[in-house]
Amino acid sequence: MPSRFSRRTFVQIASSFGAAAALPFRMFGAPPSTAKASATSDRRFPAGFLWGSATASYQVEGAVGEDGRGKTIWDTFSHTAGKTHNGDTGDVATDSYHRYAEDIALMKDLGLKTCRFSVAWSRIFPDGAGQPNQKGIDHYRAFCQALHAAGIEPWCTLYHWDLPQTLEDKGGWQDHDTAKLFADYASYTAGKLADVCSHFMTMNEISTFVDLGYGNGIHAPGLKLGRGKLAQVRHHAVLGHGLAVQAIRAAAPHAKVGSAENLQAIVPVFDSPEHVAAAKKATVEENAGYLTVMRTGKYTDQYLRTLGADAPKFTPEEMKAIGSPLDFQGLNIYTATYARAVNNAKGYDIVGNPSSYPHMESPWLTIGPDALYWAPRLANECWNLKEIYITENGCSAADAVAGDGHIYDTDRVMYLRNYLTHLQRATSEGVPVKGYFLWSLLDNYEWADGYDKRFGITYVDFKTQKRTPKLSSEFYKNVIVKNSL
Repeated sequence: MPSRFSRRTFVQIASSFGAAAALPFRMFGAPPSTAKASATSDRRFPAGFLWGSATASYQVEGAVGEDGRGKTIWDTFSHTAGKTHNGDTGDVATDSYHRYAEDIALMKDLGLKTCRFSVAWSRIFPDGAGQPNQKGIDHYRAFCQALHAAGIEPWCTLYHWDLPQTLEDKGGWQDHDTAKLFADYASYTAGKLADVCSHFMTMNEISTFVDLGYGNGIHAPGLKLGRGKLAQVRHHAVLGHGLAVQAIRAAAPHAKVGSAENLQAIVPVFDSPEHVAAAKKATVEENAGYLTVMRTGKYTDQYLRTLGADAPKFTPEEMKAIGSPLDFQGLNIYTATYARAVNNAKGYDIVGNPSSYPHMESPWLTIGPDALYWAPRLANECWNLKEIYITENGCSAADAVAGDGHIYDTDRVMYLRNYLTHLQRATSEGVPVKGYFLWSLLDNYEWADGYDKRFGITYVDFKTQKRTPKLSSEFYKNVIVKNSL
């Protein structure tokens, strides 16, 4: 277990098995003897594939006390002694609230087609509800307009974990009313941005902010609820998603609506019919409280049976809302979870990693490139997804500025090349993945890890805010311009 936890460690701490495992990396495409033109063609992504980057408000914006922004749970949590690495906060982060023009210039130079960003709820409604803050709307409209001017399409996430503190004081996601208030906020914001932003994601990684924020206490608001109360929080969160889908459709009928979920990316221990079938079963059951119920409007029998008396209380109307149809599904994928076929009630077993398993700078970030093939493939087979986007993928690395001023992050290039190779395999086999959002454009505030872990393809000197593209930035730019590996 890492001494500090990131936003994606819920798999390791909320499950009874060990860290996720992954298959050895395999190269796909033409053999060395094939002509160069053919090899390039074999490794191309589909025409019109959408290349982008992803980020989140509290991780980059800073300006926490400006232009009417209200206090959030992450302001409170990060300023509580002992909660984050080195006591780091997002008070300044990468100062992107003021420097977004500079950041958009970096995106344009890379050739990005899209930018996934999140709106801070408390910039729109400082207290979570009530009187809206026009300066908040003005900021995000200006940001979207600047993206369009650079030829970049904005994709908006409406909730990336920064709940207004006023709502947490009233119970936060433990309170059923928070789901409705979130839908109200989503409706208002989408309505105000619909002419400058055509794609909205309701929430980012519900499983993470629920399990880490309310289950284990290592993320804001830092609570450690029992199993029954946690299951109810989980239900309120997915209900908020469903109600928001309906609200966005009413307020912005021409917009496309989806979500960005870090499903447990199940990979068969190896590619054989019985293990693939087991991995498909595991994809449904290991994501039962989140993506499965969001796609089907039903909790699985196994999920409810396992919880027993701790199962959440819900109504048929709520389940219908939770299962509201989506236009696209975002998947955040970093690691792999291995499943094998066994003769038990579930029909599968989860296999943990040995202690020797390789990982990136963050101990939780085990290297499982084939997750970017199997996860979208199995998700599509389970839920018949018409349009999939990898809304996050990337890695931390021990980046250092060399004597010549460059950052040679060959480990991140290795990670991205391997993962994208498996994604290209998925697209070549007809899995409907339409785009990829790299996490992240910039080094930023990594939640409880503070500024200790760097995920960007652009190095940020947090003292001066100077941005320096890394070797991985050159790699990504090259992939984008060729639309190929």
